[in-house]
Amino acid sequence: MRNRLLAAASSVLLLPVVVPASPTVAAPSPTVVPCPQASVPASTPSRPPRPSPPPAVAADQVVGGEALATPGLVVPADGAQPPEVTATSWLVADLDTGEVLGACGPHEYATPASVQKLLLTAALLPDLDPEQVVTVTKEDLDIEPGSSAVGLLVGGQYPVETLWLGLLLQSGNDAANVLARLGGGAEGRAGGIRAMNEFAEQLGARQTHAVTPSGLDGEGQFTSAYDLALIARACFAEPAFQRYALTETHQIPDQEALGRKGFQIQNGNSLIDHYPGALGGKTGFTMLARHTYVGAAERDGRRLVVTLLGAEARPLRGWEQGATLLDWGFALPRDASVGHLVEPGELIASPSAPPAAADTRAAAEDSLPDGLTGPGPLLVAAVIGVGGLAVLFVRLARRPRRGPGRRRRGRGRRRA
Repeated sequence: MRNRLLAAASSVLLLPVVVPASPTVAAPSPTVVPCPQASVPASTPSRPPRPSPPPAVAADQVVGGEALATPGLVVPADGAQPPEVTATSWLVADLDTGEVLGACGPHEYATPASVQKLLLTAALLPDLDPEQVVTVTKEDLDIEPGSSAVGLLVGGQYPVETLWLGLLLQSGNDAANVLARLGGGAEGRAGGIRAMNEFAEQLGARQTHAVTPSGLDGEGQFTSAYDLALIARACFAEPAFQRYALTETHQIPDQEALGRKGFQIQNGNSLIDHYPGALGGKTGFTMLARHTYVGAAERDGRRLVVTLLGAEARPLRGWEQGATLLDWGFALPRDASVGHLVEPGELIASPSAPPAAADTRAAAEDSLPDGLTGPGPLLVAAVIGVGGLAVLFVRLARRPRRGPGRRRRGRGRRRA
């Protein structure tokens, strides 16, 4: 009889014990702090339906720091509340240190409008000879009717420097096409756009994709406030851009062969006229993107940049909203930070590391019967089996000839 009991007890350990898997408890979602929003006048024109952005990639959302992975507000804990603006997303950063001082939805997708021209500039400005004279073609003037243009003429000949000034002062979409074609080499304009996207990748601007060189709306064309700050930082590192961005007027040369006189263009960025220490920037607008803006200024040896997307022009215009955010940034301590702008090339994948050792837990899960989902249930099953065996041994040990028996203490359950 005793042998039969022992055999029965040992068989407990050989039988699979099915324990229902514990329901997965979702991690609590981080609290989203709403961004301070200015009231928009009721008469504001309706915008076209927003295009569907690409699916969010978790790794892209945390570029520059985990605190930036929010659709809401992120500011220093001890800092003042930022001003109310109509922009749907914005960011303020230090141009020199790369520290992000504050942001609203920094990694939220948005359409760029003409601030896209900064990506064209950052990608191609260092490689084009400013003194080279380029002849404009009919295809260069293939732009949306009524959109901003310098007024270039088919067959007209213009120095590259004039084209850059026409791009940055007048937001010329015609100049954007010429420069993209020139920078694209044998591929023409398509090659210039490809160079823009490759440069964005090099910068770490993973949420930016250019479809047009000018920022005129195109399917699949997006950027973010964070990416714009990376692009602006690259622009302001170029001495030629710094000079162009502060140029107030420029004379477009005569085209004698075409019988046309030259004319003057003016800088459309009012920040340089009204904000002390302004370094320049770029304005943008389409019906889809609404108002977009990039601006920078220097104060007490500190250079800050502001980017904003999806703004309305009332109660404050884009550059004015940028100015209020710059004021807010300059008022913060110099060591204030909620993240950083990555350096060019920082996110480029390094050579693959040797594969890690196989995870034995995964193999264990694959071999479990339905209802067992990992090492935790296996431990539970083992404890139950050992406990059953212990009970039988205790019963046998109660025989008088062995004297008083002691119960084993069962092991406490461990959570995997």
